[in-house]
Amino acid sequence: MDRQNLTLMTDLYELTMMQGYFKNKDRNETVIFDAFYRNNPCGGGYSICAGLEQVIQYIKELHFAKQDIEYLASLGIFDADFLDYLSNFKFSGDIYAIPEGTVMFPREPMIKVIAPIMEAQLVETAILNILNHQSLIATKAARVCYAARGDGIMEFGLRRAQGPDAGTYGARAAMIGGCIGTSNVLAGQLFDVPVKGTHAHSWIMSFPDEYTAFKTYADMYPGACILLVDTYDTLKSGVPNAIRVFTEMREAGIPLTFYGIRLDSGDLAYLSKKARKMLDAAGFPDAVISASNDLDEFLIDSLKVQGAAITSWGVGTNLITSKDNPSFGGVYKLAAIRGEDGEFIPKIKISENSEKVTNPGNKMIYRIYEKETGKIKADLICLVGEKFTEEEDLLLFDPAEPWKKTHLEAGTFTLRPLMAHVFEKGECIYTSPKVMDIRAYCKQEQDTLWDETKRLVNPHKVYVDLSKKLYDTKMALLDAIR
Repeated sequence: MDRQNLTLMTDLYELTMMQGYFKNKDRNETVIFDAFYRNNPCGGGYSICAGLEQVIQYIKELHFAKQDIEYLASLGIFDADFLDYLSNFKFSGDIYAIPEGTVMFPREPMIKVIAPIMEAQLVETAILNILNHQSLIATKAARVCYAARGDGIMEFGLRRAQGPDAGTYGARAAMIGGCIGTSNVLAGQLFDVPVKGTHAHSWIMSFPDEYTAFKTYADMYPGACILLVDTYDTLKSGVPNAIRVFTEMREAGIPLTFYGIRLDSGDLAYLSKKARKMLDAAGFPDAVISASNDLDEFLIDSLKVQGAAITSWGVGTNLITSKDNPSFGGVYKLAAIRGEDGEFIPKIKISENSEKVTNPGNKMIYRIYEKETGKIKADLICLVGEKFTEEEDLLLFDPAEPWKKTHLEAGTFTLRPLMAHVFEKGECIYTSPKVMDIRAYCKQEQDTLWDETKRLVNPHKVYVDLSKKLYDTKMALLDAIR
């Protein structure tokens, strides 16, 4: 799992196509590929970009080691001259990307790769693998945190993740999406994020009685004393024993800095409200009531509506696997090929399914904000070189239904280019922020969304429009092909 060279983490057809390019085309022909997705996961109104740091690491380490070449030779499908080329392989292109933690929408490029065709083809699988996974979990985490209405969400999913890497990088993505901590100690070490946890039912069961288990735990961890109260009987045993321990701590002069109970079964709304009354009556109004037990954004939202007295939530399986929507659906498509004159020739993929028709050319993204509120008005995909300013009126139109138009008057909106230059001529020129800094940035990004876009069910759609020039280019290609 600690292997940094992931060069062979690719689909075989990437390599067979590379050999085809090597034998039949100008192997240095520069092309543009876009990685994007078509629909927000979980029926949501937005997604969160995550995984760029791991993409950068992958590109930096991209090389075919001796054992890689030997393995490929053993397959019997690659010629010696092609394998010799691979033995000296190094990425030499440019990459632009939406920074991690940024709110993003369907059909706009998450990553743009400009490179010789063989290089751009090879990196497809790994880029999609990394971005699809982390963007999915970051988006799911943002939804869960939104449902909690400001309460802390702890990521507890490692044991239910689809393998160690999914659990560890999923925890990273969950932190970007808004979680306050993870139970995954390795993620804490690798990404410098808070690790959190209490104890299991086995701790209680290993002692002669529940009180002794609680008392022993409190003696060891007085500054972080969250007691699991549902091993035997939550209201008749667990909460009273927790209160007894808290009372003894207070009488002994031990500061009750962070303490409380955790519920992991039963009717969480009912039990939390009863437990709150018991804790308050005993003089512990600041005791935390946390909950776990197969939570997701919809259950948390329902419990909040029911008035559950829970202020801290541990979310595991449904977060780390995005159980209701377990794949992100990102794709990687050729958008342009550089001609002999140095200009990019737009390329388009068409389909009977209109959603699968690609946007051609060398593109960039502008984010448009309403100046008065700071909220996102729309995103505008345009061709590189097009100029838009806040001092001139802007006319937007829906590319699927172009008769629908929005006129923005000069001075009523602000513009922000969305993509960062990450690699230039094969060298990384971008520094990835720390995960907790990305998390803070992601919170700011979500604040630019309208509440209607953040709602869990039937959210308002943020429009992703095309510039007139890009739209005309697309239509001309479609007309020429048809």
